[in-house]
Amino acid sequence: MSEKESQKPAWRQLAQGVASKINTAWWLEKLGIPLVVAALTISISILIARRELPAIPWLNVSIAAATILIVVGLIAWWLAKRHFETPEQAMVRIEASMKLRNSLTAASAGVTPWPDAPKKVDDGTNWHWPRLLTPLIASTIFIAGSVLLPVSARTAADQQGTDEPQAWKDLQADIEALAEDDTVQEEYLEELEKRIEELKKQDEDDWFSHSSLEATDALKKAHRSEVENLERNLRQAERSLNSLQKGAGKLSEGKKKQLLDEFQNALNQMGNGAMKPNKELLDQLGDIDPGNLGNLNKEQLDQLRENMRKAAGKCEDCQGDGQGQGGGAGEKDWLDEMLEENPNPGEGQGQPGNGQEGEGAGNGGINRGPGTAPGVLGREGSDLETGKMEGLESKDLSNTLPGDLLEIIDGEHDVEREKVGIREGGNIDDAGKGGDRIWRDSLLPEEKKALKKFFK
Repeated sequence: MSEKESQKPAWRQLAQGVASKINTAWWLEKLGIPLVVAALTISISILIARRELPAIPWLNVSIAAATILIVVGLIAWWLAKRHFETPEQAMVRIEASMKLRNSLTAASAGVTPWPDAPKKVDDGTNWHWPRLLTPLIASTIFIAGSVLLPVSARTAADQQGTDEPQAWKDLQADIEALAEDDTVQEEYLEELEKRIEELKKQDEDDWFSHSSLEATDALKKAHRSEVENLERNLRQAERSLNSLQKGAGKLSEGKKKQLLDEFQNALNQMGNGAMKPNKELLDQLGDIDPGNLGNLNKEQLDQLRENMRKAAGKCEDCQGDGQGQGGGAGEKDWLDEMLEENPNPGEGQGQPGNGQEGEGAGNGGINRGPGTAPGVLGREGSDLETGKMEGLESKDLSNTLPGDLLEIIDGEHDVEREKVGIREGGNIDDAGKGGDRIWRDSLLPEEKKALKKFFK
């Protein structure tokens, strides 16, 4: 290479650097606003995804965000391309800025040799950093904030969707109530919950279809029937055990056999039903010999009966369809209390078979006395003598009010018994007697004429 061409590569390199600087500035100028808009869109999408989705697929989110930014950058490059400069145009810019008097243009044409290339050229332009960096910083803040800011995920209760049928909620509440104190065995509750889950697996649009509601209603009725049966059997067994315990040694054979049969029947039904009481209570009932209660511990029997009443109360709570209509655990049924048989049978004063009428209820059997219960709903009260009229005599009349009754006198009317006949001459102006003395019609001639004219 001749000395004349030795500086050409250096100047070409310097011109290429200036052209790259100018082209980058144009690309950043066109990229600013689209970049901010794209970053804002990405940040909003990330915030929504973090709130709505239980788990964020960050790899997919990163790929999507990068793709959007690349597309925005390509669009900005395409818009800025028409303003790009070539190295030759950059060389003209250099010689104009450095006042080289067209020496670079003449050297490129081969007219003059290339001047010595400096280490740094002055292209006449400077970077305006605030204008260039503001869009980049804003975009970075938007995206980083959407990732780093704490966002609470929407819970299942906040999701906008079809609300499940109320019957499912009632059944679920019954499961939780019965499982709370191990009222019933877990097998039944697990089966019931499994059937509810099968109904929930349907499409939400089919939750309120005819077939779904019919299946729900059948499940609810079957559950209510099991709850009622268990509650009734628990109360029957508890009442029979109570009567046997309190009447030990005083019950007739017929009454004792009846109570034993009732207890055994209730126990069998509890053991054979789909809903069974908890295994511990059922085993305790099975180990009891109702015919030999006198040899058992009284405290243990009382505790066992209390557990039975609590379990029955739990079952009664579950019969209110979630409305709290049950009587509560441990509360004795008021109707059972009113209709409960005499807890101390045979305490009437009359002796069986001696013709005396006792005060207590009869024990049953062929040798029972004639005593009758004082009343199905309790002992009869004293006679209040309602309906008897009595006068009240007030001694102090200082506080009486107008209209108060002071005295009642039983007397007769003073009736005038004189006969009134036709008076002589038909004189109507007679003074008269009785009421006629007080009220008489005495009309003026003008008034009589007016009356005659009116009543023609």
